[in-house]
Amino acid sequence: MTKAVQKITLSPSRDIPFNKLVLSQSNVRRIKGGVSIEQLAESIAERTLLQSLNVRAVLDDEGRETGMFEVPAGGRRYRALELLVKQKRMAKTQAVPCVVRDQGSALDDSLAENDQRVGLHPLDQFRAFQALRDSGMGEEEIAARHFVTVAVVKQRLRLAAVSPALLDVYAADGMTLEQLMAFTVTADHARQQEVWDKVIHSGSDAPYQIRRQLTEQTVQAFDRRVQFVGLAAYEAAGGVVLRDLFEADDGGWLQDVALLDRLVAEKLQTEAERIGAEGWKWIVAAVDFPFGHTRGLRELHGEPAELTADEQAAIEALRAEQTKLEADYGQAEELPEDVDRRLGEIEAALQSFDERPMIYDAAEMARAGAFVSIDSEGRPRVARGFVRPEDEVAATSDEPDTEANAGSDPGIGLSGAGIRARPPAIVIGNSGTEAPDEDGDDVERPLPDRLISELTAYRTLALRDGLGQQPSIAFQAVLHSFALATFYPFGSALNCLEISLRTPSFPAQPPGLQDSIPAQAIAARHAAWKAKLPASDTDLWAALTAMDGSAQAELFAHCASQAVNAIFEPANRLQGRLSAHGLRGRLEQADRLSHAVGLDLISAGWKPTVDTYLGRVTKHRILQAVREAKGEASVQLIDHLKKPDMAREAERLLEGSRWLPEPLRGAEADMTPSAEGADADSLPAFLSGDEAASEGADEVEEIVAAE
Repeated sequence: MTKAVQKITLSPSRDIPFNKLVLSQSNVRRIKGGVSIEQLAESIAERTLLQSLNVRAVLDDEGRETGMFEVPAGGRRYRALELLVKQKRMAKTQAVPCVVRDQGSALDDSLAENDQRVGLHPLDQFRAFQALRDSGMGEEEIAARHFVTVAVVKQRLRLAAVSPALLDVYAADGMTLEQLMAFTVTADHARQQEVWDKVIHSGSDAPYQIRRQLTEQTVQAFDRRVQFVGLAAYEAAGGVVLRDLFEADDGGWLQDVALLDRLVAEKLQTEAERIGAEGWKWIVAAVDFPFGHTRGLRELHGEPAELTADEQAAIEALRAEQTKLEADYGQAEELPEDVDRRLGEIEAALQSFDERPMIYDAAEMARAGAFVSIDSEGRPRVARGFVRPEDEVAATSDEPDTEANAGSDPGIGLSGAGIRARPPAIVIGNSGTEAPDEDGDDVERPLPDRLISELTAYRTLALRDGLGQQPSIAFQAVLHSFALATFYPFGSALNCLEISLRTPSFPAQPPGLQDSIPAQAIAARHAAWKAKLPASDTDLWAALTAMDGSAQAELFAHCASQAVNAIFEPANRLQGRLSAHGLRGRLEQADRLSHAVGLDLISAGWKPTVDTYLGRVTKHRILQAVREAKGEASVQLIDHLKKPDMAREAERLLEGSRWLPEPLRGAEADMTPSAEGADADSLPAFLSGDEAASEGADEVEEIVAAE
């Protein structure tokens, strides 16, 4: 016999004047959370009450109804209605829809209503925002109506615009919210799906790895080329910038690299033509030039343009203001923001006066040229007044310099001095680095010869800088050379003094060597001495005689340092110049000299990056580097990765570790990992798993539940 199913009866509903309602002490909610009372009141004013109150009749001591009703469930809605009454936006007798309960426990009802409430899934909210925008509602209006910032609306709309296939994966809990956020850096659904298919099978599916793969064929906005042409110009030309709305992206990523390079070439050409119009015979333009590219060229001596009376007055006023600000805030622990900004403006203005154009002899300009490039900050860098050897010959021959007297436009190009009316040759070169096989794992494979040459080129430049700052060591180094020539049988002198100063060139250069810390220090020191010395070599002896011993020693150190050569050279390039034994001796002496000057390659700006080392060696050497610097725990975090990913993650791990490869260490270096480096707790947050959720993620996960 089938048991009859008992039918349920729902509690009746009725409209009750607000002034007949009171808040119940049985309401379990004591702690405020989620939408504020003020926001809820505005929502009710906009949309009316969307959810009835749960009420019970208030009884007197004899159990009779008093006409009043208490609210055990819906207290926040009651408070919002109460606020509207206080603001005189709602009558106190306004009928309020209520569900009247007389069974069970008021406390149980209050707890059940809150326990059983389920907020929207984040994806539902993202799509709801998208539907509101599609209906014609603007982002600002959506933000105002739902009490969030415009930035949060943009974030949620961006999330809703991810590939529908990936949204389905997210809805099925196949990816995390943080992973979904990573895909928003590009709007290309095909690329999103391609990267997801790749990372889900490789295990390298952390959000930062997804972002990196989505942007690996792009250029970051702080690149010197972007700073040179300007982000606005790139976007005006139709270039797309990928932006990350959830994490700091340093300006974003430029997707169209070919367009960027074209804009750079066009602007470089314009800059080259502007400089060429000054009257130079040739102009060479490129994004960058190798260190030492002017070696073998004679540099013209120009005179700074004279300051006008107004310019001189401006300089004096700026210096007076600078002195006053420094005196007023000299004891302050930290400068106010406006004062710090003003001091920076004053310094930049004074520097512009120091860097005013040089005036050159017109006849000299007719056979000289200039180099136009881009500095590390994206500003045009112009080096004027260099004469090529072939133009020196032409200038001193018996033949008249017809080109110099022809009055035609200066030639602009990479070579072919004397060719006129030629457009600038713009060279956008790469670093010329050579990478080993993608997944080379040969444990015994030595470092590539070119890589060692590049590493030791950096070391040589840093050692020159270090020696140039320590006169006593420089004297000793040259004295050592004197003693070798005097007491050991090598090299027969062709002059009365058996010593010569030769500045060796670099057969291989790492990228960015010209903008490195030692290169800039050497250039600044060289320019300072050049300004102090006479223009003519016939006056040099008298100038040196007038110097005191300290100045002579400093100049001696600078000159001696230019002869440093600590560069490794492959055996096939040594024939006729240097034996293998001689190379060993050179590098051993470089070790001694490095120790004497206290050479610190890390302070000199060298870092183990993908470009400088990690992308150029085998996986075994990458892991060896991480093991030496950070310990075995860090190695285990990356040893399963493919070579490109391993190199990039190793660069992150080695940041700040002071690790150096063998060619840069010197004889006494110790690369044993410290206890701190070997501790997994000291790993970066992105690999240790302790990284806190980003502010964007927190905002997205705060789903507003209607109360």
